[in-house]
Amino acid sequence: MNFFVTIKVALRAIARNKTRSLLTALGIIVGIAAVIAVVSIGQGATTMMMNEISGIGNNLIMVFPGSRTQGGVHAGSGASQTLTAEDGEAIARDLPHLINAVSPMVRTGSQIIYQQNNWFTQIQGVSTDYPNVRGWDVAEGGFFTAADQRAGARVCVVGQSVVDNLFPDGSPMGQSIRIRNMPFRVLGVMARKGSNSMGQDQDDVIMTPYTTVKRVLQNSIFNNVQMLFVSLHTLEDMEVAKAEVSSLLRQRHKLMPHMDDDFNMIDMTEITNTIGSVTRLMTILLTTVASISLLVGGIGIMNIMLVSVTERTREIGLRMAIGATPGNIMMQFIIEAVALSTVGGILGVSLGIYGANTVGRLQQWPILVTESSVLVAFAFSAAIGVFFGFYPALRASRLNPIDCLRYE
Repeated sequence: MNFFVTIKVALRAIARNKTRSLLTALGIIVGIAAVIAVVSIGQGATTMMMNEISGIGNNLIMVFPGSRTQGGVHAGSGASQTLTAEDGEAIARDLPHLINAVSPMVRTGSQIIYQQNNWFTQIQGVSTDYPNVRGWDVAEGGFFTAADQRAGARVCVVGQSVVDNLFPDGSPMGQSIRIRNMPFRVLGVMARKGSNSMGQDQDDVIMTPYTTVKRVLQNSIFNNVQMLFVSLHTLEDMEVAKAEVSSLLRQRHKLMPHMDDDFNMIDMTEITNTIGSVTRLMTILLTTVASISLLVGGIGIMNIMLVSVTERTREIGLRMAIGATPGNIMMQFIIEAVALSTVGGILGVSLGIYGANTVGRLQQWPILVTESSVLVAFAFSAAIGVFFGFYPALRASRLNPIDCLRYE
C-alpha cells in the first residue's frame, strides 16, 4: 500500500463519520481560535501603544520637579517646585551635542469663549520649540514666536477639538477668543493627533507661551515650571543624556553629593519597556489559558482515535491479511489524526481572525494578524495531531491479524 493510497483510505475513514470528526476537531478549533484572537489583539494593542508613545515625542526625556526629603519624610514627584525655564535653557545651551530642543510646560484649565460658543479645555504654556520636541505639526497658520514668548503676549495656537467646538462654521485664524475674560488672538491650528491610550483627547488643548500662562493666567512672578520636555538627537544617546542632564541640574540646584535629586526623569525607553513587558506578560498568560483548549482538543483526538481503533479491529486485520504492513497501519491512523487537527486548525484560524476583527470593530481597537502567528498555529495543530495520534496508531499497528479477524 503506497503513501497516497494510505492518505485516501485515512480521509475516507474520516468522511464516514462527519459529525464525530467535527466534534473531535472542535477542541482544536476553539483552542486555535482563542490563541489567534489573543495574539492578534495583544499585538495590535502593543502597536497602538508604541505609536502613541512615539506621538508624545521623538527620543524624549520628561523632567519633573522632584522628590525631596524634609524632616525624615520623603515626598514624591511634584512635591517641590524646583524646575525653572532657565533650567531648560541651560540644558539646551550647555548640551547641544546631545540635546535637540527643550520646552518647559505649565498647565492650567479654563473656560474658553468665542461669541456665543464656550468650551472648557486645557491650557498648555510651552515654548517655541514645543512642536519640534513633540513632533507635532501646525496644520494651519503658524506657532507663536520668540518675541511673543519674551513679551508674554496673549496669543495662542488651538487643537482641532477646540476648533470643532468653538468655530463650527468658520476658521479660527486671526479670531479673538476670551480666556478668563482676557482676549487671546489665535495664530494657528495644530494637526489632529486623536485620543491617547487613556482615552484623553490630545486635540482638546490650547497652547500659549509659558510666560503668558505664568504672568497673565496665574498672576505669578516666579519662573518655575511643571515639566521640561527634553528632545535628543538620537535614541542611542539616552543614557548619556540622562546622566549629563542630571549632573547639570544638580549643579544648578546646588545639591551636595550626599543630597537626593530634587527632580525626576522619565524617558520613553522606560515607558516603552514597561508597556511591552506588561503586554507580553498578559499575552503569555492568555495564550497559556487558550493553550489548555488545545491540550483538551488533543486528548479528545487521542480518545476518538482509540475508539476508532477498537471499532475497526476487523478492518485492520483484513488489511494486514492482504499485505498491509504495521507501518502502513500506523501511517494511516497518524494521517487521520493529523487531518483532523489540521482541518481544526484551518477553521480555528479563520474563526480567530474573524473574532479578533469583530472585537476590533466593536471596541475601536487595532488588530494585528501576522503571518508568523498563523503559520505557528497551523504547525502547532499538525504537531498535536502527530503527538496525540501516535499512541493509537502504534496500538493499531501492533495488533495481531488473526486476533483482529476473530474480533467481534
